[in-house]
Amino acid sequence: MYIEIMPTPQNIPDPNAIHPIAGYDKEIYVKPSLKNPNIIVGDFTYIADSEFESHVTHLYPWNNDKLIIGKFCQIAAGVEFVMNGANHQMKAVSTFPFYTLEGWNMKAPATTDMPLKGDTVIGNDVWIGQNATILPGVHIGDGAIIGASSVVGSNVEPYTIVAGNPAQLIRQRFDEELTNLMLEWRWWDKPINEINALIPMLTNSDLTEVKKKIKEILGKD
Repeated sequence: MYIEIMPTPQNIPDPNAIHPIAGYDKEIYVKPSLKNPNIIVGDFTYIADSEFESHVTHLYPWNNDKLIIGKFCQIAAGVEFVMNGANHQMKAVSTFPFYTLEGWNMKAPATTDMPLKGDTVIGNDVWIGQNATILPGVHIGDGAIIGASSVVGSNVEPYTIVAGNPAQLIRQRFDEELTNLMLEWRWWDKPINEINALIPMLTNSDLTEVKKKIKEILGKD
């Protein structure tokens, strides 16, 4: 299928601009604001706040874990990403972290004695609702939606909706065929001018028509 590329607008989206809305500082693109090298975020992902890194808690360099977020994610106000540093030793009879506090005679436990769960990875075009909490080591697939005030402690499949505490599957967003087509198509990796041309399709609620067009683009018609 031929996609007509629209002329480049004079004011094209800039992934390196912190403020995507002129005169409004309560929504920012995350990537250009980052200072911590263990937080990796893709282009055009935004948060409804004037900064991002305070939303990532317990990210300590000695754990060497990372928060990795894809492109075009939408992160609402009050979202918290809890990293592995929040975990306490659970294999012993006490969970009290003596080694972190002054005056107690304890060395840091071996990493094998800690419930470390690895990197937290968020896919592309994920919408995370207000005040949701993402726990350590969770993987959230492309296109997922996380309900407001949810506590996400286990992996979330692509193009699903989850909500609650703990977050539970509400429903699949699309049928299996459309989900697989979206994962193959990966619109978020296209050039900016091509994405601009695709907006009518990306915002079309007629999923039968969208499925047909994606098949044409992928040469599956």
